[in-house]
Amino acid sequence: MKKTLLLLALLFGMVSINAQTKEELETQKAEKQAVADAAQAEANALQAQIDALPGWRKGAFGTIGGSLSGFKNWYAQEAANNNSGNIGITVNGFANLIQEKFFWRNSLTANLNWVKLDDTSNNTDDDKDFNPTTDVFNISSLYGRNIAKNLAVSGLAEYRTTLLNNFNDPGYLDVGIGATWTPIENLIVVVHPLNYNFVFADNDAVFQSSLGAKIVADYTRQIGAVAFKTNLSAFQSYETSELSNWTWTNSFSYTLWKMIGVGFDFGLRSNQQEAANFQGVALEDADNDLQSYYTFGLSYKF
Repeated sequence: MKKTLLLLALLFGMVSINAQTKEELETQKAEKQAVADAAQAEANALQAQIDALPGWRKGAFGTIGGSLSGFKNWYAQEAANNNSGNIGITVNGFANLIQEKFFWRNSLTANLNWVKLDDTSNNTDDDKDFNPTTDVFNISSLYGRNIAKNLAVSGLAEYRTTLLNNFNDPGYLDVGIGATWTPIENLIVVVHPLNYNFVFADNDAVFQSSLGAKIVADYTRQIGAVAFKTNLSAFQSYETSELSNWTWTNSFSYTLWKMIGVGFDFGLRSNQQEAANFQGVALEDADNDLQSYYTFGLSYKF
């Protein structure tokens, strides 16, 4: 009986010691976490002060997606013997000079994609080259002189085209002046009522330059491991809506390990001139269906 009581006492004591030790460790952890949170808050405040200083701000992130496959005697599909592949690359970069009285913002967006399907049983198909599919290139430069805290008189030059197929056919160059509004950090809204849209193309009957208004809205930000950019670029022609166009692009990147992560890009576009050229009809007869693309794959933070 005495031995049993002694064992129970020892067991109770061990449980009490373990419980007390766990409570002490949790208290120490809470204290350390409070110190760490305070230090992180101070670091964030210092970084905000650094970001507010005049000077250059540069950055870039992108998405790389790809796959390769090969089939031999896979009779369940029509092309039983084939080699196929898909490669997609997206790059978003910026270089902004922010000063007390003026700013100069430069950005580049490129989305390129290639696909290949080689039916090895068919000697007449394309068996060597990767063929371009998605082909988007946009570069812009915005200069502004501040007239108020969040308002500036500005000038914009924006060029967009394709790189892989029919470079500069069409190509669009917008040059205009107006105002730039920055209501919150990382958001830029450009309204230029005086803008000329230069259009470069072989098909002069469809592609025409015109005077109009330019509107751009861009939001680029990084929150922890997440980086994202959304950009709307629209031109409203003063001559006819058939010469107007808009493009909305979006890029998301989530870092999983070091500089590697996953990325997703998608875009929408409306352009009746491109629709008419593709359909081979007059500008007023074109079915201006909504254009779109998307890319999903690995991402790399530059």
